[in-house]
Amino acid sequence: MQIQDNAFDLVLFDLDGTLVDTAPDMVAALQEMQSDHGYDPVAYDLGRSNVSNGAMGLLRIGFPDIDEDGRRLLIGEYVERYAERLCDLSTVFAGVDTLLDRLDDTGCPWGVVTNKPEYLTNPLLEQLGLAERSVCAISGDTLPVRKPEPEPLLLGCDIAGVDALRSIYIGDAARDIEAGQRAGAATIAAAYGYITEDDDPREWGADIIAIDTEELTQIVLKAVNLSP
Repeated sequence: MQIQDNAFDLVLFDLDGTLVDTAPDMVAALQEMQSDHGYDPVAYDLGRSNVSNGAMGLLRIGFPDIDEDGRRLLIGEYVERYAERLCDLSTVFAGVDTLLDRLDDTGCPWGVVTNKPEYLTNPLLEQLGLAERSVCAISGDTLPVRKPEPEPLLLGCDIAGVDALRSIYIGDAARDIEAGQRAGAATIAAAYGYITEDDDPREWGADIIAIDTEELTQIVLKAVNLSP
């Protein structure tokens, strides 16, 4: 699918690393936990690049000498620490905030489809003032399946009342692009997001890659028939 001008009526965003810069809080929670367990904290840049992999992804780099079963036992502690500082430093990405303003001003609906659990997603959106503005907020546990399955995106389109073929999905991980494609949406890879050194957005098969939020804004506004 090609992203053509004036071809879309709904913009859906992944949350962490695409819409909101949550790395400062998520990495800080990991670093604090590591210190309390006697580990040297990971470098921020390493932690940031792994945020899209969720709690388990962060625990893998934070506690590399513990096996997967052991890390699962640490998830509860990590999430509790993160929930306590959910929105201390997290912000909407610079540039994306103005994109949302433009979409709101013209009545173009936008929403969130994330693998983050609902009890973290909803409070974060509320604290950032986004909950009332978004047409939908589909979390990782809203349905029995999550991305890369297409159902969460299809649910978001249903709630918005827009055919998936008239929607755009933006994400910073291969699973996001796969989910969007399987749902029939146009896809944009957010190359400014949380991407590990061994990953390459050019290999995800997205319809287009946005190097930064400025380029993302230009692409999206043209796609929904708004001048940049």
